[in-house]
Amino acid sequence: MIEFKNVSKVYDNGSVALDDVCLTINEGEFVLICGHSGAGKSTLFKLLTHEVVPDSGTVIVDDFDVTRMKRSKIPKLRRKLGVVFQDFRLLPNKTVSENIAFALEVIEEKPKVIKEKVSHVLELVGLTDKANDLPEDLSGGEQQRVAIARAIVNRPSVLIADEPTGNLDPDTSKGIVDLFKHINNFGTTVIMVTHNMDLVSYLNKRVIRLKDGRVQSDNMRGAEINEA
Repeated sequence: MIEFKNVSKVYDNGSVALDDVCLTINEGEFVLICGHSGAGKSTLFKLLTHEVVPDSGTVIVDDFDVTRMKRSKIPKLRRKLGVVFQDFRLLPNKTVSENIAFALEVIEEKPKVIKEKVSHVLELVGLTDKANDLPEDLSGGEQQRVAIARAIVNRPSVLIADEPTGNLDPDTSKGIVDLFKHINNFGTTVIMVTHNMDLVSYLNKRVIRLKDGRVQSDNMRGAEINEA
């Protein structure tokens, strides 16, 4: 479970990113976080991964109190989280398989286990035949699938995606969010930050809409939300 209890965050320049935000995301949910630029979406994302901490309030991720955790516990928290970005963030000189394997090498997983897990996620994202290709040889959609495979190879309980379709065309975007739905069906909690209202309607999932750092609405069906 993920919980924000009265969370506020003001940056040094005086910008109010979040203002007394309260929300709960249950295990296995698929939730969309929406809002215009500056609404607080990215700060919400960074609070989950402990890139920033709130000025007040509490952030809970599974059994971790993210706001009060010791620095030594941060790696353990992040192993529970798979993170996907808009710009893919692949290592250009490593193959598809090597990019995915890297996420396991940094936690010193055994080579045999790495090989098995990489093979499994490549099949899951439909890129088995691209295992030895470099990122530059892939389309944008294929690169994002590699990024997703890397994010889930360690079987995180929560998958967070920050504008994962921002650089992709509409048809490719639908393919990517369909993959997120598939991953969610295995029980992984999925939190997707997006401003693409066409995808919000297409997914028809719970939508938490932020405006000026506050929760403006929280609807169980994305189709009920119209961009203001």
